[in-house]
Amino acid sequence: MPESRPAPGPRPTQGRRTSSGAGRVLVAVYAVLALSATGRSSVQLLTHADEAPVPYALSALAALVYIAATLGLARDGDVWRRVAWVAVLVELVGVVAIGTVSVVHADWFPDDTVWSVYGMGYGFLPLVLPFLGVAWLLRTRPRAA
Repeated sequence: MPESRPAPGPRPTQGRRTSSGAGRVLVAVYAVLALSATGRSSVQLLTHADEAPVPYALSALAALVYIAATLGLARDGDVWRRVAWVAVLVELVGVVAIGTVSVVHADWFPDDTVWSVYGMGYGFLPLVLPFLGVAWLLRTRPRAA
């Protein structure tokens, strides 16, 4: 009797890989933002941290969140999916909270940071990106058997 092989593609209890298809573009955008935020926060902290230590530290936090999101979305497995979820949700809360504080108390942010004014210095990409991340994680979530 011929051997029965399962149909190609994900098993019913698995979701699509987060790094496949449009996810590749999302991973690339997160990676570019991670590099950019890391560079910006490093320069800010190394050259004039005494001017605004909290906002610049928040930029460094944003960089770490973008690195975690990049890795979480680029790698397979339940642990990496959880890392991606946490990173994207922290990013969403962070950009909304810091964006709001930076608008209400502009004097607390003497220089632009990654999430100040909702990421205006980055074309508002930091505000849009977590929504795209959540949408992609939902679209690629594992299905019930």
